[in-house]
Amino acid sequence: MSLLDREASGVVMTPDNIRTKRLPVAVNLGVAVAGLAIAAAIVYGFGIGNYVLVAVLGVIFYLIGLQIVAGRIEGPRTALDRMWKTLIYAACLLAILPLASVVWTLVSKGVERLDGNFFSTSMNNIGARDPEGGAYHAIIGTLEQVGIATLIAVPLGVLGAIYLVEYGRGRFANTVRFFVDVMTGIPSIVAGLFILSFWVLIVSPWFNNGTPRFSGFAASLALTVLMLPTIVRSTEEMLRLVPGPLREGAYALGVPKWKTILQVVLPTALPGIVTGVMLAVARAAGETAPVLLVAGGAASINFNPFEGGQQSLALFVYQQAGDASRYAPARAWTAALTLVAIVLILTIAAKLLARRNSLSK
Repeated sequence: MSLLDREASGVVMTPDNIRTKRLPVAVNLGVAVAGLAIAAAIVYGFGIGNYVLVAVLGVIFYLIGLQIVAGRIEGPRTALDRMWKTLIYAACLLAILPLASVVWTLVSKGVERLDGNFFSTSMNNIGARDPEGGAYHAIIGTLEQVGIATLIAVPLGVLGAIYLVEYGRGRFANTVRFFVDVMTGIPSIVAGLFILSFWVLIVSPWFNNGTPRFSGFAASLALTVLMLPTIVRSTEEMLRLVPGPLREGAYALGVPKWKTILQVVLPTALPGIVTGVMLAVARAAGETAPVLLVAGGAASINFNPFEGGQQSLALFVYQQAGDASRYAPARAWTAALTLVAIVLILTIAAKLLARRNSLSK
């Protein structure tokens, strides 16, 4: 009896009489094992590959077998749904595997120099045969450079996005939007060359008796150029997602536009804005070329970002990875782990702060 016949005859449909046959878990696992076995037999039997090809062919044979077996037990429509669900899970797993591999490699290799000496000393007077030496100077440089860049880029980026969303109309706004999109994809070395030609070679001699000088502040300016388009675009999209009735309700109560933006629009979009800012911070913290061009790098500790060369963690990783010393790779891996940890801590702190502010409002 079909569903229409049951409804016409007055039969009440319950979970007991509409339940369909389900593919047992054991059968599903059996199909997977059979697919891997067939793939292994083909690959190793003909000597055409390794375990990677076995896994790929195993997944293909599993999907084919699943479609056949599930089609006989559950029906063709349910079998097709199961196959696509399996493909989605497999795609998710393939996306997670590289990330998990990177994290595992970073942690397993980075713990070798995870000691007090690494976080309390610099590379000043450290030779190729010296196992000591750390990244204290690079950590200080990264925090100062990224911090200054964030202080400059965040207000400018947020204000620029507010203009584009709330006030910008016509050709000028479209031009600004176009150049922001173009700047999003510029190579980092272009930003470094721009600051080198403008700040280091033209502006800095005014403050150094006519002599160009590297500085951490110049690196901050280059990182600001890289951060600005990301902050503007992400903030613009978040502001556009704020419902219009929120603005209209504030205007109906007589609230000025600037105060509506400040007290209604920005708090509503704050979590998304914070996410965009942290993406920009993460990119800036990992840049090497701008710091190398305009800060020069330094083996000693320099707390003054406005005078003298300064190191960063990304540049420290680059230099240590290319060093001939057998102790350098361990320093590079630990510095990379430290850089990831710093970005992670800043992201979590910013998320918690944004969430607390949104809840308090």
